Amino acid sequence: MASILSKNQKKKHNYTLKELKSLGCDLLSSRAHINNLPLLLSFISPESPPQFVVESLLSLQSFFTPLLSQLPSTSSHLSSTKRPRSEDDDDNASKTDEVDEDPEVIFKAWLRSKFDEFVKLLLDVLVSQQSEDTLRDIVLGTLMEFVKLLNAGRFHSSIYHRILNAIIESAVDIDLFLDILTSKYFKYIDVRYFTYISLEKFVKTLEASAVSGDRTVIENSETENESKDSLEHSIRKIYQVLSRIPPPQKQAEKSDHEMWSGSDESSTEKPKDKKKKNKDQDSNLLSPTTIAKRMKLKFTKAWISFLRLPLPLDVYKEVLASIHQTVIPHLSNPAMLCDFLTKSYDIGGVVSVMALSSLFILMTEHGLEYSNFYEKLYALLVPSVFVAKHRARFLQLLDACLRSSLLPAYLAASFTKKLSRLSLSVPPSGSLVITALIYNLLRRHPTINHLVHQEPVETANEANSEAEEQNESRPKTNKKLGVDHFNNQESDLKKTGAMGSSLWEIDTLRHHYCPPVSRFVSSLETDLTIRAKTTEMKIEDFSSGSYATIFGDEIRRRVKQVPLAFYKAVPTSLFEDSDFPGWTFTIPQEAE
Repeated sequence: MASILSKNQKKKHNYTLKELKSLGCDLLSSRAHINNLPLLLSFISPESPPQFVVESLLSLQSFFTPLLSQLPSTSSHLSSTKRPRSEDDDDNASKTDEVDEDPEVIFKAWLRSKFDEFVKLLLDVLVSQQSEDTLRDIVLGTLMEFVKLLNAGRFHSSIYHRILNAIIESAVDIDLFLDILTSKYFKYIDVRYFTYISLEKFVKTLEASAVSGDRTVIENSETENESKDSLEHSIRKIYQVLSRIPPPQKQAEKSDHEMWSGSDESSTEKPKDKKKKNKDQDSNLLSPTTIAKRMKLKFTKAWISFLRLPLPLDVYKEVLASIHQTVIPHLSNPAMLCDFLTKSYDIGGVVSVMALSSLFILMTEHGLEYSNFYEKLYALLVPSVFVAKHRARFLQLLDACLRSSLLPAYLAASFTKKLSRLSLSVPPSGSLVITALIYNLLRRHPTINHLVHQEPVETANEANSEAEEQNESRPKTNKKLGVDHFNNQESDLKKTGAMGSSLWEIDTLRHHYCPPVSRFVSSLETDLTIRAKTTEMKIEDFSSGSYATIFGDEIRRRVKQVPLAFYKAVPTSLFEDSDFPGWTFTIPQEAE
């Protein structure tokens, strides 16, 4: 046989497509042409022409498909051929030898080894950069057929795990594979179920490698950079797969119970004997109903394991931007995210802004207690947040977090004064939304309405003492104009001195250069203590504002009276000489 194979290998590059098809037909017709099997396998390679790969693939798939149920498992084959003989096996030695020397057993074991080789070659072609997209689609379809048929009609998780592993570790763009999986296979509940299981295994492997890499001292910096790049590459691939899997539904419909493996047999028939009953129970361990019940648990384990990894910054931001919509509603216990979200919220900057949405959901809907929540929220109020990408969501959540009437007066006053101070240094769109936020705060908390106009006192201690201000019957006589007791740099909300300050910044906005801002400030002139005559402003109407939206509103605005300027003579300069005595604005002309 070796001589025949060597001759065939020499003639490999001389075969035409027609001859290759003839080899496949001969292999399917009789065992006498079994030597065509290794030759056809030699054409399953990224270096082979695509049409030769497809022709060999179709012939080998047609050959192996009827035999899959008869092939021994790899584990049983290894145990039967390599297991050492013990003293207790002496009595059965003759029977074992007879079984091992059975030609049919040896032949099936050889077929199993060739099938394993076939699967390995297909995986190499699948993730090769030389392969065409159409060829990858065909190869992936063949591998998924083996996942369906190899394990006696049940889902073969081992091959599917190898498929995902090859896709994640490959250098090929993963979007092509995800498009195929999403359109053809993620609609099956068992495919989604085992995808979550495989991803959890990948994450645990990466986590273990990252920990071991931190413990070992790496002398070569290039090796360290390569390992870090490889880890980030795998993390990005895993996140892309996780984000493309349809999340589990609360009330799964019948269409969601469709299975790829085809093992969703009816369980309404009651077996008569116990043996048959036990077999049916084993076959229904992963029935569609059982998988649907376990899906949320597998979804939770996969995501929680993934969030423990050292995520790259871009992946970190993408997760925080969507986790409150795509992950939290489908977790078996959303409180498991509290560690991840609180750490993200403590980082500061844009990351904290993006984590606020999910953290707010855990606090309001799942009973999470976070003692320093408002201190961290107060620290996020900086001018840059009003031009950030996610400012709309942040400002809406800020308004929601300050909605409770049970908040202490000093806290509401500190936020109101901080926003008032920021209105002087943010764009016009930021001044508009700040005015709306202050309007809502003054309406919700009548105890801070004195901030609208409060005369300054002599000392800061008298200004910060809310009890003394309420008990005193006569007004202060010692006035010191131009002193604001509010400390803008103080992080402790109790020590900011906001209760003794006033909203003089809002009065400054009356003279703002942008007309919409100066007009909108007049809304604070109404008596906000009478709640029945006022309504809260919707922050979402202002949170997405920009220069473009303000300009668009102004050009669509109908103006009843238009100010006009008349000149007896056309002005030749910006200023008149009489406006600045002793100054001249004439540009001297040089003599030619």
